[in-house]
Amino acid sequence: MSSPAEYYHSLPPISKAYGTMCLLFTAAYQLGIFDVFHIALVYKLVFSHFQVWRLFTNFFFLGKFSINFGIRLLMIARYGVQLEKGPFERHTADFLWMMLFGAFCMLVLAAIPIFWAPFLGISLVFMLVYVWSREFPNAQINIYGLVTLKAFYLPWAMLGLDVIFGSPLMPDLMGIIAGHLYYFLTVLHPLATGKTLLKTPRLVHKLVARWRIGAPAPGAPTNNRVEPERNTGVAFRGRSYRLSD
Repeated sequence: MSSPAEYYHSLPPISKAYGTMCLLFTAAYQLGIFDVFHIALVYKLVFSHFQVWRLFTNFFFLGKFSINFGIRLLMIARYGVQLEKGPFERHTADFLWMMLFGAFCMLVLAAIPIFWAPFLGISLVFMLVYVWSREFPNAQINIYGLVTLKAFYLPWAMLGLDVIFGSPLMPDLMGIIAGHLYYFLTVLHPLATGKTLLKTPRLVHKLVARWRIGAPAPGAPTNNRVEPERNTGVAFRGRSYRLSD
């Protein structure tokens, strides 16, 4: 059985970095190092006072230390890690781009008053859950020991539970919208038409390569062959091909 340190070091880079940042931001807040207002998404301050950091920092706060915070962190550790180690294995740039694209979509949605929220981290985590449910649609999920369902329906089940327990609806809904838009542009539409509308920008690939994010450790065996195409789209693959007949 691995130690906590060994488990942490075994995590893939993007999920590990995001989860760590969320933990550090909450710890700093609990210690009184900063006021969360200074990292919240407030568009008026972004544009009138050029506080552009708010466009990024709001994604790293998942709330105070609580059961809900722990659940969100575990969601990153489970669903984000399984995505990064599974369909996105050896495609670190694509995984990073998925999160960046999702964050951008949420920032656009948040400009609409009905969707606005000071922190979009919960929405980003929910997007990971949504994409995971499409990549592993047939996995069996047990919710609180009460009901077992296929992973394909997990986002909607969690959305319903949040409503029942009085949590805000919009953060989860924003995650579903951003996740489905990404999945549609990168999986459903290409399978139906053969045309890819959304590709990982070359700049993201260059940054990942330059900083050796996800690269083997020095001295480890390397493989210089071109990376294979990412195997994805399990949930709708057959249906999408029929649409193109």
